[in-house]
Amino acid sequence: MSEEFNSDEYINMELLRFTTAGSVDDGKSTLIGRLLYDSKAIFEDQYEAVKVASEKRGEEYVNLALLTDGLRAEREQGITIDVAYRYFSTPRRKFIIADTPGHIQYTRNMVTGASTANLALILVDARKGILEQTRRHAFIASLLKIPHVVFCINKMDLVDYSEEVYNKIIEDFKSFSTKLEVTDIRFVPISALKGDNIVDRSQNMNWYQGPTLLYLLETIHIASDFDLVNCRFPVQSVIRPFSDEFHDYRGYAGRVSGGIFKPGDTVMALPSGFTTTIKQIDTFNGSIEEAYPPMSVTLLLQDEIDISRGDMIVRENNVPQVDQDIDVMMVWMNEKPLKLGGKYSIRHTTKELRCLIKDIKYKVDINTLHRNLEDKNIGLNEIARVSIRTTQPLFFDKYKLNRITGSIILIDEGTNETLGAGMII
Repeated sequence: MSEEFNSDEYINMELLRFTTAGSVDDGKSTLIGRLLYDSKAIFEDQYEAVKVASEKRGEEYVNLALLTDGLRAEREQGITIDVAYRYFSTPRRKFIIADTPGHIQYTRNMVTGASTANLALILVDARKGILEQTRRHAFIASLLKIPHVVFCINKMDLVDYSEEVYNKIIEDFKSFSTKLEVTDIRFVPISALKGDNIVDRSQNMNWYQGPTLLYLLETIHIASDFDLVNCRFPVQSVIRPFSDEFHDYRGYAGRVSGGIFKPGDTVMALPSGFTTTIKQIDTFNGSIEEAYPPMSVTLLLQDEIDISRGDMIVRENNVPQVDQDIDVMMVWMNEKPLKLGGKYSIRHTTKELRCLIKDIKYKVDINTLHRNLEDKNIGLNEIARVSIRTTQPLFFDKYKLNRITGSIILIDEGTNETLGAGMII
């Protein structure tokens, strides 16, 4: 008899967000399909539908890539265009996968999928080795400060499961990786098509003594990926029930962006600078004794202070930077080019205000990673370092310290379109 499903255990299970990247036809979607299938995360009718679709396409095997390529254009071309999110779980962990495109013209889509990821899976075709696109994706993973990067050397079945080929790819990458700011890099030889080293250990690669991909995903340590030192709580809304039962209730709701908050802690509200203590921390399931990232909670304070959406609650002796002038690495996501002197809406944590582009310092050549100081025309999918001045001070940290308080997005004031995503330097 199967074990009874425990909803509380499932809700509290640790969540790993990971993104996939790689050149076209490296097998990203096949890998995700294999993970879903071998971990029994798809239904029998879904598998049968994919089997029928594979037969119609004249393929000799069940094409598991069709499980993730949701757009008709993707299925017709056999490529990934948009970011496809997939969810599955094992007894150890819950997972959210962002299957992102490999083409250079979809760089913005990769940034979108990778912006919240704990881990990046970068696929490398064992026959082709490290390509320009591999370096580009590794650079974007480094730029976005993804803490863990796993290089899956795929299609090992097409190089006779050669250890020499695998070792040469690792050596080739190490000469490039010195430029990257990634703390944890791993390598796994796999065959997404045949299932080698995905869920079960490969019998064809006895020379590889490391973990399988799924075991790595289940056990890689992510608890310390968040900033647990610098307390940051951007206020999202003020909770006032106005009921007899909660007549005097005033709580400040939001998501903890950094540090650990406990009842009795002395805190400061920004921008006012007033200090008070935390009286209570509430959640949907009742009061708790500590709150840490990425928990969504409501803080009740001892004193009545004027706090509203966009303000931030921090520690008195540990405050973020407060400034109207910021430097960011900007990934441009819109067909309209970035304009020097342009005025845009800017969103940072829960705060929204206006800003001006003061300077475009350089454009990054995504292919060579060199800085182009001459070309200041920033278009779709391009990356540049820019200086911004905001109408009011922002409370921020450097992106490398805190990915939440260190990131911004620019919005078109007329159409409300997202124009660019920025990482504060």
